[in-house]
Amino acid sequence: MTADAESFLRIVGQRRLSGELQVHGAKNAALPCLAASLLTDEPVRLRRVPEIDDVSRLLDILSGLQVESSAADGEVELRPAAMSAGSPPDDLAAALRASFLVMGPLLARTGEASCGAPGGDVIGARPLDVHLNGFRALGADVVTSAGRTTATAPTGLRGAEIVLDYPSVLGTENLLLAAVLAEGRTRIINAAMEPEVVCLASMLRQMGARVSGAGQHTITIDGVDRLSGADVELIPDRIETGTLLIAAAITRGRICLTQTRADHLKSLLSKLAEIGCVVRRSDEMIDLDAVAGVFQPANVQALPYPGFATDLQAPIAALLTQANGTSIVHERVFENRTQHLDQLRKLGAKIVADGPISVISGPSPLDGAVTVGTDIRAAAALVVASLAAEGESQVSGLQHLARGYAALDTQLRELGAEIEIVNGGDTLGDRSAVRPPAAES
Repeated sequence: MTADAESFLRIVGQRRLSGELQVHGAKNAALPCLAASLLTDEPVRLRRVPEIDDVSRLLDILSGLQVESSAADGEVELRPAAMSAGSPPDDLAAALRASFLVMGPLLARTGEASCGAPGGDVIGARPLDVHLNGFRALGADVVTSAGRTTATAPTGLRGAEIVLDYPSVLGTENLLLAAVLAEGRTRIINAAMEPEVVCLASMLRQMGARVSGAGQHTITIDGVDRLSGADVELIPDRIETGTLLIAAAITRGRICLTQTRADHLKSLLSKLAEIGCVVRRSDEMIDLDAVAGVFQPANVQALPYPGFATDLQAPIAALLTQANGTSIVHERVFENRTQHLDQLRKLGAKIVADGPISVISGPSPLDGAVTVGTDIRAAAALVVASLAAEGESQVSGLQHLARGYAALDTQLRELGAEIEIVNGGDTLGDRSAVRPPAAES
């Protein structure tokens, strides 16, 4: 299917979720690992790749750089032998923030890279200064004009000490991708510590890179002359995991999620227990039981990892509308990530916002309403709230969900939700399957 302005999710609320599901691979690990294929001329295979639109868009970008690919059953094989310097088409760059991740590997391998202004969800300024200042520190000449950034390093990149102004995830990944082929040693200080950065570093080591410290504040890279291919299984998606756990909690359900990583979600699991859910975990399993709990209010601050994930701030706000008392949610990563609040109010939520701080009074009885998701996680929050609402709700903005969730509607239906796509197809998974780029005619 192709989502459009007419497509929406129809959700009949107050159906308790229960059952067991396997979690998909991580969106935010797939994108930098796909970009890493530009660093070698040997085949790269990624397994457990989520079937989402952002992956398909990045494959289209790689195709434009002469990287051949094929995909089936969550596996993507990339053949970059004929890779050439170039630039992502402006329309694709504008639709995908991660399009800028091609800059680091292209600059490292070919000595030049160019990209139009990257797009993505409108959740904050997200300036590129971290990327550009890092490229300059590695010896590149960087020019931005009319929204296009061009970086050149005709004699190659040189290792340097790079101190990031803030621990940007994409910035850390882009500089890591650039530094692995730079001459000498690079140290990235104040690096992002997210598990997806660790996954990328692990892939690069498999390719022959010399990287240490990923997952800590300082990453050290000793440059090598060339990298080989790799066969990598992506880590589980911690944001999908968290969204499903929150959805089960708001319906007073009990679910078991497998093939996930509890150690990547310590902040969320702690907060769910504080709210009143019973959480049991092992290395690759999380069991949540909210059947008999009394929800308590909580204060949540969205912070860089290992703090509470900004991508789960909107969904947990929906859950806190059902807590007995006043909760406070403080978004401290992206300044414009509160666009879901007006939509939650349509469902009956009592929320007062003051900039990045939301004061939520509960419990609020929620009633079905027509709402619009404006970004990936805002749309997910509206789905979560609609699951608890009395009667029927409609959630549009499905193009956002398809960018970040692999068939979320199907997963929820398997757990007992009454949910369907109207005017768009049978499932979100129909439109977001990982696919090789279409052949040119």
